[in-house]
Amino acid sequence: MSRKTKESEGRSELTTPARMTVLALAVLALVFVFENTGTTRIRLFGPEVTLPLWTALLATGLIGGLCGAYLMRRRGQ
Repeated sequence: MSRKTKESEGRSELTTPARMTVLALAVLALVFVFENTGTTRIRLFGPEVTLPLWTALLATGLIGGLCGAYLMRRRGQ
């Protein structure tokens, strides 16, 4: 196999439909988070905290992403 063929195969693996879909959803999620810039009050097991809504949304998204990555990693073992 020639070098050009191997390089083009490597690039096509980076741009699979699933990866492009995940990238598009991540961009949409970030747009949603940063469009919601008002403040909100949150209470979780104790005192009430006031913070920007985008912070709460971003934190929730990151926690969900980490949980999903952990579960996918566990499934692979």
